[in-house]
Amino acid sequence: MPRFLLVSLNVEAILQEPTIRRRREQLRMMANRLSLEDVYGATLGRIKAQGGERSRLGIMALMWICHSERPLEADELCHALAVEIGSTDFDLENVPSIRTVLSCCQGLVVVDKEGSTVRLVHFTLREYLASRPNLFQRPHSVIAETCLTYLNSQQVMTPSATLLLDIPAVPFLRYSALYWGTHGKRELSDDAKSLALKLLVRYDNHISIRLLLGSQYAGFYSSSGFSMFTGLHCVSFFGIVEVVRSLMETGGFDINQGDFMGITPLGWAAKSGHEEVVQLLLGWGNIKPDRSDAYGRTPLSHAGGNGHEGVVRLLLGRGDVNPDSLDANGRAPLFHAGRNGHEGVVRLLLGRGGVDPDRLDWLCRTALAYAAMNGHEGVVRLLLRRGDVNPDRPDSHGRTPLSHAGGNGHEGVVRLLLGRGDVDPDSPDTNGRAPLSHAGGNGHEGVVRLLLGRGGVDPDRLDWLCRSPLAYATMNGHEGVVHLLLRSGMSTPIGETT
Repeated sequence: MPRFLLVSLNVEAILQEPTIRRRREQLRMMANRLSLEDVYGATLGRIKAQGGERSRLGIMALMWICHSERPLEADELCHALAVEIGSTDFDLENVPSIRTVLSCCQGLVVVDKEGSTVRLVHFTLREYLASRPNLFQRPHSVIAETCLTYLNSQQVMTPSATLLLDIPAVPFLRYSALYWGTHGKRELSDDAKSLALKLLVRYDNHISIRLLLGSQYAGFYSSSGFSMFTGLHCVSFFGIVEVVRSLMETGGFDINQGDFMGITPLGWAAKSGHEEVVQLLLGWGNIKPDRSDAYGRTPLSHAGGNGHEGVVRLLLGRGDVNPDSLDANGRAPLFHAGRNGHEGVVRLLLGRGGVDPDRLDWLCRTALAYAAMNGHEGVVRLLLRRGDVNPDRPDSHGRTPLSHAGGNGHEGVVRLLLGRGDVDPDSPDTNGRAPLSHAGGNGHEGVVRLLLGRGGVDPDRLDWLCRSPLAYATMNGHEGVVHLLLRSGMSTPIGETT
């Protein structure tokens, strides 16, 4: 067991308080004669020996730091520690100061200078605490109950009109809004379930909706869609099947209601990959599993685009789900799965009848074009094996899958496409630029080598501005590409007219 060298740790200015400084010196002295485990064990013993509220604050602070979904700021932690689970009122007088919390933790917790977040004094402490699962009882349930109590409190349920401009007044609101369901899904106690139902049945226009939706949609601010995002939408987003079932059994929710974006509870569950919730919702009698949102995307489109194979199987197993439905941009689920590289979903969709693998979207691009553009070799292989996919189809700008793959430097995809006899390696786009021009202009030496090594490629081809690949490579400072092109024996070094 290594020796515990606290002298190497960064101790923040806030720890310069005399009591904390003395504790730090004591830990250093102990480190000279005790093992790491002994030091941590002895310090935990002193935290517990404090008794009463000080002991509770110390242990709970360690629990929050170990099990929170992100680092907590000092005021967030202090407010979390002040919550009395189940209380309808939040008493600001119960909020401890950060110095009190640090003192109760006996030097095991510090405040990070740069981010003002609280953290353990050393990464080995997290490993030590993780090896003692009985130290914290039901941590995720406790955190969920704490968050839900905070969200149900009068201070949050009846906010002032300026509360959103005064978030520091309720610093624990953001964490509670974004993560109560994450903790609840991991470990749901009866109390947490009861508190969740209390929140969700009166969730319309709750201030936490704005924070939750803002985390999903950059720049979201308008409250116009609040009443459309219901408690059923929220819990489907988090994927807590027990709470979804209870809400549906209580009634009062339209299972097919779209929120401000037109996304239904099923859409949120599918988008997030919550198979159990999707299965539960699909079993409801009046469910409409193929309802599209404001952008024309169905639950299948969202699930496929995010790679949730289990959800895709559930949806494809129904006769009332169109596997090739188009969104507002003319993209079917295969497009979204292919462009994001989800091979398993692509296999499922290609194995289902009624899917056109060579469909064009509004830019005249195919699923193959998007997969090639993003360098997803596995998906490209799957699509190239099909006899009904044109591997050289140009889009509305005249760019082929090879042009996109080469321009983005995806050598593996370029090899696959160049290995076919039905792909033109020198096909110009509407601006007269061939794949070599795009690859060279972006400095992708590997792709340039592959193209120059393939017959039928003119290294001196001029585009509509009379610029050659060498001109673009020179213009962008790609020396390696310039050397490759000059060695290729090209005749026009620059090839540009004014």
